[in-house]
Amino acid sequence: MEFDTPVLDNHLHLDPENGRGMEAVQDFARSGGTHLLVVNKPSWTLGIDVDEPADFRAAFETTIDIVDEASELLGGRAWPVLGVHPGLVSHLTERGFTPDEAGELMQAGLDIATEYVPSEALALKSGRPHYDISADVWDASNRVLQHALALGAENDCAVQLHTEASEDLTEIADWATERDLPAHRVVKHYAGGRLVGPMPSVMSEKDRLAEAAERGEPFLMETDFIDDPERPGAVLGPKTVPRRVRWLLDEGFDDAVRTAHVETPRRVYGIETLG
Repeated sequence: MEFDTPVLDNHLHLDPENGRGMEAVQDFARSGGTHLLVVNKPSWTLGIDVDEPADFRAAFETTIDIVDEASELLGGRAWPVLGVHPGLVSHLTERGFTPDEAGELMQAGLDIATEYVPSEALALKSGRPHYDISADVWDASNRVLQHALALGAENDCAVQLHTEASEDLTEIADWATERDLPAHRVVKHYAGGRLVGPMPSVMSEKDRLAEAAERGEPFLMETDFIDDPERPGAVLGPKTVPRRVRWLLDEGFDDAVRTAHVETPRRVYGIETLG
């Protein structure tokens, strides 16, 4: 299937060792997809026990290698998004780290990620847990998130965030602007169709996309495909974004498609998906 528009999935994961890997990329491309932002999988899902900052490199470099291979299968290209999943704080504290120690290690992991920006990676990933945690872990997680925002400003790159579900994350947008990172370069992964504060990366379900399209505000589209054979039905599959682009076009949302796949990627990441 081909479109008269580029088609970008703003957030998915690839696992060439245990998951579908390049088969998933082929599914995306055959369905009309052209561009991908590939986020490194959480370290523990790759069998990596992080004890020191250098331990993050394996996940980062695996992702960079995957992206190089994926780009060969696309009409456009793929880019890596590197960072530290906020859920790592729970794995670390369960292993005996204090919340402060866990947060410091995660901040150091983000520092490592910036070494790949902009030469190899396009953006950073951070956030805070979306589940119930103690006050100490919450505070440590917010310090990690704020550190990521500061690194985004220092390295002139966007920051994708995994956070709790919300339609108002003004507080986080304010933290970004206080650190000289424009709020539109802070991307809320797994967003609904309405969000105040950061840029929404909308999960590609019809109701969420219809709300985003009708609002007429900038947004991105994603699947959060996790490429985990043990959870084959989790989140959305790699064909979903192209299929939803076709649906949006059929519904007359041509302007929204251009917004999500041309204008917003240009504004947030400085990338060109046309041509």
